[in-house]
Amino acid sequence: MYALFVKEINSFLNSLIGYISIAVFLIAIGLFLWIFPGNDLNIAESGYASIDGLFNITPWVYMFLIPAITMRMFSEEKRTGTIELLLTRPLTEFQIVFAKYLSGVILVLFSLLPTLVYAITVYVYAAPVGNVDIGGMAGSYLGLFFLAAGFVAIGVFSSATTDNQLVAFIVAMFLCMLCYTGFQSLAGIMPVGTAANVVYQLGIAAHYDSMSRGVIDTRDVIYFLSVISLFLMMTKLTLESRKW
Repeated sequence: MYALFVKEINSFLNSLIGYISIAVFLIAIGLFLWIFPGNDLNIAESGYASIDGLFNITPWVYMFLIPAITMRMFSEEKRTGTIELLLTRPLTEFQIVFAKYLSGVILVLFSLLPTLVYAITVYVYAAPVGNVDIGGMAGSYLGLFFLAAGFVAIGVFSSATTDNQLVAFIVAMFLCMLCYTGFQSLAGIMPVGTAANVVYQLGIAAHYDSMSRGVIDTRDVIYFLSVISLFLMMTKLTLESRKW
């Protein structure tokens, strides 16, 4: 499993599209947080020592970045016919799925780590120095990690359903958007009450918003782990269906 994990990492790092995807992500985030005037995300204009804008915009950018990272994981194997060879390895379907999933999570972390520069900048230039909510910031990063991990699971599943990378990208982007805002939008048009709240809680946005406020609730963690497990199991079943 480790060999497959390393292979996936190297495959991405040897691909130009990998570097382009991460570069576009970092540039887009940087422009909104520091350059573009007249938006609520701009740190310099807000007058507050906070990077809340980062946690507000990153989920939307990840809806495009993560599908770009995961779209080839299984679809390329199917297109080239190497999926059959992969399934003959002394690995279970779940080990194959998990190796590819874990590589996707690590690659997304590669894109997230450079944003710590923004956190350090805000910390240094706060008045006085260090006058920031470190605990809240750490909790927000943890929430962003869980959201990204959920999106990667969705992307891996989407890639396993087709041999076309573009289709895998579109399906993953649609599912990420649906899971993030779909339930929230549906709850918004329902009469206020228990049913609307239940529908709202089914969406990723509800639990991410909770964690992005720096509140680490075990219910939110369990929710994200459940979403990840669900899509990984669906990916496993998709691979197993090739044997039927």
